[in-house]
Amino acid sequence: MLLPPLLPPLTVTDQMNRRVAVPFPPQRIVSLVPSQTELLFDLGLGDRVVGVTKFCLHPTEARTQAKVIGGTKNFHFEAIAALNPDLILGNKEENYQEGIEQLAARHPVWMSDISNLPEALDMIRRVGLLTSRPEAAANLAVSINASFEALTPPATTETAAYFIWRAPYMVAAGGTFINDLLQRAGYENVFGHATRYPEVSAEALREAAPQHVLLSSEPYPFSEKHLSEFKAICPTANVRVVDGELFSWYGSRLQHSAAYFRQLRAQ
Repeated sequence: MLLPPLLPPLTVTDQMNRRVAVPFPPQRIVSLVPSQTELLFDLGLGDRVVGVTKFCLHPTEARTQAKVIGGTKNFHFEAIAALNPDLILGNKEENYQEGIEQLAARHPVWMSDISNLPEALDMIRRVGLLTSRPEAAANLAVSINASFEALTPPATTETAAYFIWRAPYMVAAGGTFINDLLQRAGYENVFGHATRYPEVSAEALREAAPQHVLLSSEPYPFSEKHLSEFKAICPTANVRVVDGELFSWYGSRLQHSAAYFRQLRAQ
């Protein structure tokens, strides 16, 4: 593929209000965030992605054609430096501050900070602008937004607890992207009064008495074998395993989230 000539650096502000100067258009991109890796490929930028994390599962070719540079919170700094990236994409929640600061001392690092759908759509548009794919990104954002607008609210809102971890039990609470999508899916989060990802006890879950207990497929790999464990705590609740990617990935995978939420409610 014939790449466009490099223009003078583009100075932009990321979602953490950091000013970043990036060679435009960037040719060697390292993504530290699985959902943003998938976004880059869906914007037609796969040939420019030179580094990804071991958790970048989508698309399947991401980890074979790009260098795996560790996890989202344990980067291999020497491997990243060897790739000579002209753009690194990170995220405030999924990565860690010390590591990002170390990378930013040597490379352009653009950070996202996402706690709701509008911020996710803003990220998509900004990444498109930053990588010379503004039209494709804008079209994607419009399509995702339309799919959520078509997701009509249920006649009655039902309560839910959304578990992301086991031993100890941890839930998604207020101020998280998952909480925002739970509300859009038609659920009231029984732990929405708390913040971030608190630990909760079995007794706290029993007292909250959610109508639905949603066990995320990631980051903890909940499966059918865990249903009885939660059914014993909340006998009257509808306990099910849900697709964690469609509740927590804030890139192009959002194209499929609204339809999935509609199916959940129908069940």
